[in-house]
Amino acid sequence: MVNPKVSRHPTICYRPIRPSDLMILQQLHADAFPIRYESEFFQNVVNARDIVSWGAVDRSRPNGHSDELIGFVTARIVQANESEIGDLLSYDSAKSDQTLVYILTLGVVDTYRNLGIASSLISEVIKYATNIPTCRALYLHVISYNIPAIHLYKKMSFKCVRRLHGFYLINGQHYDSYLFVYYINGGRSPCSPLELVTVAVSYMRRGLNSVAARLRKNEEKWPKWAKCKESRRLVGTQGRRNLTAECTGCECV
Repeated sequence: MVNPKVSRHPTICYRPIRPSDLMILQQLHADAFPIRYESEFFQNVVNARDIVSWGAVDRSRPNGHSDELIGFVTARIVQANESEIGDLLSYDSAKSDQTLVYILTLGVVDTYRNLGIASSLISEVIKYATNIPTCRALYLHVISYNIPAIHLYKKMSFKCVRRLHGFYLINGQHYDSYLFVYYINGGRSPCSPLELVTVAVSYMRRGLNSVAARLRKNEEKWPKWAKCKESRRLVGTQGRRNLTAECTGCECV
């Protein structure tokens, strides 16, 4: 595809992808990705069969090109308990209706890059997913050498949660992939080890402060040896009790 010239003041609009976009959509994917997609994929996109999509067009383009795609994003809904990020999502596994949105492909014509189009397309998907009450997160894969895409998703508050070694096989060579997640509608990641340590330290500090307050209150009643004995006893039991309570309250899976 020949990259179209961008007008001085482009008028970018976003709309669902339609059957009439089939040929240009196939060409845009061929230009943007080193892997080839089956024709069935494109048919599913343009006919909205289990795939949702948005296209970007420049209404200021002349000669009948004002409705021609210059950017696209495709995505589909998946069940949370059947996804590959089930262990990265804190949710009630007993509820079978919990869902996720997986972003399949995203691309913008070279001459229209750095105009915020990719960010706007992603925002459309986020808005769509947020309006699904059962949806808890969006996720996607990025090939490890696609630095601009990695920066884009980080800028949009996606979290890089995992590196998948050898995920892509392109022309006989394996490439790693980064897995990014964007939590919505109360979705969240399980507690990390660092979070648990922080919680434990916080409660231990609170327990020690409580012990010190009790000791000061009873300072005149107890002999010195009794205070020391009580101090040792309270530090052990208070620390254990509070740590257990916090680990129970933390939504870990």
